[in-house]
Formats: sequence, C-alpha cells, structure tokens
Amino acid sequence: MIATRSAVEPVGQLSPQPWLDAPETQAVLDALTVDGAEVRFVGGCVRDAVLKRPIRDVDIATHDPPLVVLELLDRAGIHAIPTGIEHGTVTAVIGKAHYEITTLREDVETDGRHAQVAFTDDWTADAARRDFTMNAMFADRQGRVYDPFDGLSDLGAGRVAFVGKPLRRLEEDVLRLLRFFRFHAHYGRPPMDAHALAACRRMAPRLTSLSGERVAGEFVRLMQAPDPASVMLVMHGQGILAHILPEAQAFGRLRVLSWLETRALVRPTLGADPMRRLGATLETDAAGAQRVGERLKLSAAQTRRLVSIAAPKVAVSADMSPAEMRRALRRVGADTFRDLVLTAWADARARDGRPDSAQSARWVALLDGADGWQPVELPVRGADCLALGIPRGPEIGRLLGLADRWWEDNDYRPGRDACLDRLRELAATG
Repeated sequence: MIATRSAVEPVGQLSPQPWLDAPETQAVLDALTVDGAEVRFVGGCVRDAVLKRPIRDVDIATHDPPLVVLELLDRAGIHAIPTGIEHGTVTAVIGKAHYEITTLREDVETDGRHAQVAFTDDWTADAARRDFTMNAMFADRQGRVYDPFDGLSDLGAGRVAFVGKPLRRLEEDVLRLLRFFRFHAHYGRPPMDAHALAACRRMAPRLTSLSGERVAGEFVRLMQAPDPASVMLVMHGQGILAHILPEAQAFGRLRVLSWLETRALVRPTLGADPMRRLGATLETDAAGAQRVGERLKLSAAQTRRLVSIAAPKVAVSADMSPAEMRRALRRVGADTFRDLVLTAWADARARDGRPDSAQSARWVALLDGADGWQPVELPVRGADCLALGIPRGPEIGRLLGLADRWWEDNDYRPGRDACLDRLRELAATG
C-alpha cells in the first residue's frame, strides 16, 4: 500500500450531509478503504456542501491506481465502469447513485486542450492541477475539510480565483476561460479579479480551438445561473464573445427574461431555460441563428428552437386579441408561443424599464392561453373533397387551404357541417 502524504491539516467541518451518510456512499467508501487506503471527497460536492447547496455529483479521490479501484469495487460487488481509466477515473454505480472515483494525479504535459497525467500520492499536488481554489478542497469521511489553496476564503468572498497564475492555467486548458465566467455566474460576486480578466482577454483568441460541444456545454451551464446577463455583459466587454458568440448582444432582454422565469412568475411551465435564454440573447436573423446552432454543435431540435426565438414566424405583443393569440398558437404551438411571449415581454420591459401592471396582466393572459391551449384541426379532409366530387390533384389542397383560412378567420368556431358547406361554395365558385 502506497503511503499517503497530507500536506495540510483539516481547517473546517461540514455540517451533516445526507449524501455523505447515504448507505450507497458508505458502501463505496467501505469498498475503497478495505485495505486501509485514505479517500476524500473532492470538488463540487465539497464546495456546494460548504454553501449548503444541493449536491448533484459526488466525486471521490484516492491514491490507489484505477485498476486497484476496479478490483476493490468488484470485490465488494459494486458495479464499476472504467469511464476514463487512462486518466485514472472509474465510476461506481449503486442503483441510481453514481460516484466518480479518480486517482490522485498531476499534469505532466498540456497542450491547451488535453493533458498527460501521472498518478501521485500527494493530495496537494492533485489540488494544484485543479482550476479554481473553490474546486480544490477535499473532505474526508468524517466531513473534515482540507483546503490547501484557501478556497474557503475565496468561496466566502464570492471570489473565483485560479489555483496559481491565471495565464498558466488557461494555457494548460483554454476551456477554463469559459469556466471562469460560468463559475462567477453561479458563485461569484463583483468585481471579478483583474489579473484573471487580463489573462482571459489575452487567451480569448484560442477559444476557437475548442469543439462546439465543449463551448455549448459551458454556455448551457452559464445560462442556468440566476443572472447570466451580468456575466455575459462582462464577456462582451472583454472581447470574449467576439470569438465564439458574436451574435449575443441582447443582454438587457436576457436579464429581464431570467427574472421573469424564476422570480417574477411562479408557474409549473416556467423555470430557468438555458436554450430559451440563449435564443433571447441573440441579435440575428434565421440564417444567423442556424449558424449559431451549427457552430455550437447543437441538436436539430435545439437549433430549430434558437431559430424560432431569434426569427419568430409570428409577431407577439401584449396587445394581441384572443383571436390573434389562438391563431399564433395554432401556427407555432404552445411551447414556441410561450418562448415568444416571454422573449417579447422581456424585450419590452428592458426597453421601457417601467413596470406596467395592466400590460403585465395582458402578458400573463397570453401565457395562460399557451398553458391551456388544445391544438385544433380543420374538421374536413381530402376525403370530404372527393365525396363532394372534387377530382384528385392539387385542387383539393387549394380548396382545403381556402377553407382553412375561412375557418381561422371565424376563430375556429364553425363545425364540420358548416365547413362542408363552405367547401361546396368554394368548389362551385372555382
């Protein structure tokens, strides 16, 4: 067994943590320490536990190499997946619980995108290769916190600080540039560190070397923050967005939209929606939004959504009549209509800046309409045209189109008999 070297003593104690005391967690810890090894929790679960935020992912560090980790888990009857074994990572799975277990490591060589690592038994050396001080904290099984780079102080101050020199950390992996802004959106308070910003400005041109998927992943997470607009505005001012998302310019609209989604309105159909927020930030046409989706390697559905928000097919305003609302709902569907209402409302509020309770009530009525919308279809079909003696061919489509417009003009009220009468009239008049 390799001896563990602890360069720092514990500096704090986590409050009781349900995820730490969970039977699944304890089973994994029992398996990993059966031969006396020391393991610690690391990264996000420690950071968020300190802040008393919900814990999503539990990461564990150990000095045992990955093949030993696989053997220990197998011996305990725990399903193990070699998710990144060349970099020392194994995933333990118990029911719905997943634990990412990584061997302590240090960077040997980096090229700005990928790193070659060597396994180590030094906890501080492992912490030294991490991006931010708040992510370089450990906690042991008893909840004692180890903090080799003063992450607790930075976390308490809302300061997103790189471990070591910012420029060197960005040269090792330029994705950390986007992570800096993303973490500031979720954990930081102004002002941002001037040295970090200077390093980000210098390294921004290298962002184009990143894959679209990696860039998109950071933007999606950033857009989940309570107020992504403030950070996006800084990114714009520092020249960051010019290299990867120059179409993002509507920061006032984004700020109001985020407020509407999560604070101004409480509705089961609303919440922080990253793709809606991204679409609302864009100032471009349909072709430009399509290019954004392609650049970020978004799915076809996500790209269509960006296009539908940036270049809407229907005009939405607080002054829409109920009939206009229903017509728009029929054309674009409830989900897209809801996106358009929120984006248009946010845009109007960002431009005017003054609350108007009467206008707000009208916007809310449009959201109510979207929530209660049931799709409607013209009560007649091509078979009805054939039954009326209309020959097969394009004439059927033309007459159904005319009947549909008439039905829509009458707010979808005419029933099947009335629609059949209208078809006869249209067929008779040619």
